Amino acid sequence: MMKQLSDYRILIVDDHPLVRQGLIGLISAQRDFEVCGDASGVAEALELAETARPDVAIVDLTLPDGS
Repeated sequence: MMKQLSDYRILIVDDHPLVRQGLIGLISAQRDFEVCGDASGVAEALELAETARPDVAIVDLTLPDGS
């Protein structure tokens, strides 16, 4: 069975809090998507990915703790 768009859970990873909050606001305004978590670095993102089980991750390519 094909997933419905409303089934997609999104994890946001960026070291800038303002960018994370902006993306959360934009994505949360769409009824078809759910932000399941946000992280400021790689280690935190990996932990969240295990517990939140996102379908998609939006990740900053230049994280200071390694990308």
